Amino acid sequence: MKAAYVERTGPPESIVYGELPQPSLKGAEVLVKVAAVAVNPIDTYIRSGTVAAWPLPQPFIVGCDVAGVVEELGPGATRFQIGDRVWGSNQGLLGRQGTFAEYCAIDECWLYPTPNSVSDETAAGSALVGITAHLGLFREAKIRPGETLFVPGGTGGVGSMVIQMAKAAGARVLTTGGSDEKVKRCLELGADAAVNYTTEDIGAAVKRFAPHGVNVFWETRREPDFDTIVSCLAPRGRIILMAGRDARPPFPVGPFYVNECSLHGFAMFKASPEALNACAADMNRWFADGRLQAQIGCILPLSQTAEAHRMQEQNTLQKAGTLAGKIVLKPDGR
Repeated sequence: MKAAYVERTGPPESIVYGELPQPSLKGAEVLVKVAAVAVNPIDTYIRSGTVAAWPLPQPFIVGCDVAGVVEELGPGATRFQIGDRVWGSNQGLLGRQGTFAEYCAIDECWLYPTPNSVSDETAAGSALVGITAHLGLFREAKIRPGETLFVPGGTGGVGSMVIQMAKAAGARVLTTGGSDEKVKRCLELGADAAVNYTTEDIGAAVKRFAPHGVNVFWETRREPDFDTIVSCLAPRGRIILMAGRDARPPFPVGPFYVNECSLHGFAMFKASPEALNACAADMNRWFADGRLQAQIGCILPLSQTAEAHRMQEQNTLQKAGTLAGKIVLKPDGR
């Protein structure tokens, strides 16, 4: 089978697109014929060696997210039948093999049924970012109807999911975009208000939107400015962190604790299969009724995985601002 893999960590150029043996199945694994995958920042960190918290299979197929069709069942697999459409995430992590291949062997506990009305591109492009948004909003922030939330970068992978899920929960949402076109897209995704951060004062926009502060501030950026964040919070406001592995910013302890605020950091790949199944159940319901859409920036063939990693790094690390949404790839010819 064709696959995008590395034999050692390094730059995007270290990715090889070539032939590997089709995986064999054990235990509760199923063989998925891949229809679509998506790139996440964590994929580039693992490929580059920045994250080296666990040993990688050799060779290591890159990628976390997948959507496709069940082709074969392992001896202990019982949840799915051959021919079922499925989607999932959490591959390529904690020593598991990745998804950027024509076929993947995945334990059934990490897979979820794809609703009939949902495309493979949507499912793959929403997987990790959607699960991340769900965990942060409902398990960590415990968002409630009528509360206010601010999330920078509403056209990004996670930001776009946060907007839609917070609206599904009955919250009011303020977000930002780096252009008038991105601001328009944020409003189309359901945001109650969106501002262009290149031309408008964000602090003033937050005050207009929530004069007494926002209940939840979801930080998507790698370098949090906690002085600004805490100044935007309502009493007992919650901050959600899911990025910034190397960040070491100052923190305004006094205003934070006096206002009885809380800070929640989490990594989705540490959640249990049961927790992720609960996220996926809500996501599937919102996919089916049209309340959840994927924000896809571009679709490429799997053979261009190295270029996809370059694009992701340019936008994550160099802040190029040339990508709005997810990079989705499809096996060549599918």
